Amino acid sequence: MTPPRGRIRWLICGLLFAAVVLSYIDRLVLGVLKPQLTALYGWSNAGYGDITGYFQVAYGFGFLLFGWLIDRIGARNGYLLAMGSWTIGHFAQTLVTSTTGFAIARIPLAFGEAGTYPSALAAASQWFPRKERALAIGIFNAGANVGAVVTPLLIGFIVVNLVLDWRWAFIITGLFNLVWLAAWWRLYHPPHAHPRVTAEERAWIETEPADDAGRAGFLAVLRHREAWAYMTGRFLIDPVWWTFLFWLPDFFHTRYGYDLKNFGPPLVAIYILADFGAIAGGWYSSRLLKRGVAVGRARKRAMFVCALFALPVMFAAQASSIWVAVGMIGLACAAHQGFSTNLFALPGDQFPRYAQGTLIGLGGFAGAAGGFIASKSLGLLLDTVGSYGPFFVACGLAYLVALLAFHLLNPRYRDVVIAR
Repeated sequence: MTPPRGRIRWLICGLLFAAVVLSYIDRLVLGVLKPQLTALYGWSNAGYGDITGYFQVAYGFGFLLFGWLIDRIGARNGYLLAMGSWTIGHFAQTLVTSTTGFAIARIPLAFGEAGTYPSALAAASQWFPRKERALAIGIFNAGANVGAVVTPLLIGFIVVNLVLDWRWAFIITGLFNLVWLAAWWRLYHPPHAHPRVTAEERAWIETEPADDAGRAGFLAVLRHREAWAYMTGRFLIDPVWWTFLFWLPDFFHTRYGYDLKNFGPPLVAIYILADFGAIAGGWYSSRLLKRGVAVGRARKRAMFVCALFALPVMFAAQASSIWVAVGMIGLACAAHQGFSTNLFALPGDQFPRYAQGTLIGLGGFAGAAGGFIASKSLGLLLDTVGSYGPFFVACGLAYLVALLAFHLLNPRYRDVVIAR
């Protein structure tokens, strides 16, 4: 079949993209403000590590719950619940000033944001056939980088240009969520019930047989090596991305003396590169599939190319200038996004739809567990050794190690059959 004229599925993809943008803005506001809040309230690196670490603990458990929940209430209601929760947590941060207070206030933020990818991946699986799914995931996954680009510029404008108190950074960005919630409520419906989808587009979406009936529990999913391949990949690479998100402003501040007034351009450059990597990674594997390459081989080939691009970041801590460091870190972020785009396609590629949310939840929990370990370790490392060097070395090697583990656990990339 040739692609249909209908474009409702791409409208849905646009809503998913916007939600990911907002989720990253909300989680990154604190990281951008970290140097200012440290100066105001005397935070330590270990204390900030507690904020980011416990955020990831709550995020991990939220991922488990939402992965299970999305299979039962669907992407539409799941996203409404997720963004509603994280919006409450986002506004709650205006009420505290200590690291302990922020760690507590960010629990509903983390819990709600844990529903972002289970909901988005479930919607992508529902609205896109396999031949387009990786591209759709790459597009909305790129929203993470757009959010990361927008956040330092937006927060700098609010706090520096408008000369507003730091709390307004949380208030203004939180209001955007309310607009998105109204749009999602009005525009999102499953393909068979959407009033604007054409018969031609619905037929394109349904080129693969539906398998929505039934439920799969955690134990049923964990019996399969393919699930462990996905979880191991998330455990090894998610900490790299999480730590970049939360700690890069501090790295530029401590290493090169940049602050809220001027570290916006370096962060923008890094996440523009990451944006390119997210789309390029999905495009490359989709192109291989159109040329007749087997699904597993296409995904792994794309992941290998991405892993090679991550290697130069091992030397970022010794970069002679901030822009050399930006180039190395930007390549690593692009590599991460391209790698994760193909890794995120595994549940839709190999598992029946009624088990995908559960697997996505398990993978998110594994990634958050790795992120918690990395964040706590980095905070202690900086307070004792005072160098980001070991962290960047680990980042550069993480993707090759993850791909090796992924291949050993999932060598044939075959469809998984789970009894209902």
